[in-house]
Amino acid sequence: MEQVSTHYITLGKQLDAILDKDLPYISNLANFSALLWLELSDINWVGCYLINQNKDTLFLGPFQGKPACTSITVGKGVCGEAFAQQETLRVADVHSFPGHIACDSASESEIVVPFRLNGQLFGVIDIDSPKLSRFGADDQIGIEHLVNVLENNLADVHF
Repeated sequence: MEQVSTHYITLGKQLDAILDKDLPYISNLANFSALLWLELSDINWVGCYLINQNKDTLFLGPFQGKPACTSITVGKGVCGEAFAQQETLRVADVHSFPGHIACDSASESEIVVPFRLNGQLFGVIDIDSPKLSRFGADDQIGIEHLVNVLENNLADVHF
């Protein structure tokens, strides 16, 4: 098992301190996005897409960065594929990803991590960078750790 870097462990502790199970999930997702926006270098967008009720599209949730695409079909683009496959997708060059959805032409690389709410697949965390190959294996492990902290703080949330 690979280890989480000190940087991401520290971010996880900060995240755990600001998330609150007594708040609506949307408030926690907003703070999650804000913390990553402030603490991760070389990113130009961070936020989430959430599954809609008819289960075939993801809609824009809390984010930091430029205005973004508001709806993504499950299975399309990096976000839709990560959700459909229920696994992290790390893309070194988004322009070489088949079917990439360009919400911001400045984005060069991307990492997308699915997350669950009350045990059900609920959405994805999406982070974009203006640098090619911005996200390495250590970032994937670290961001997955942060998503785990998020999920643990959403575990008892009700709508």
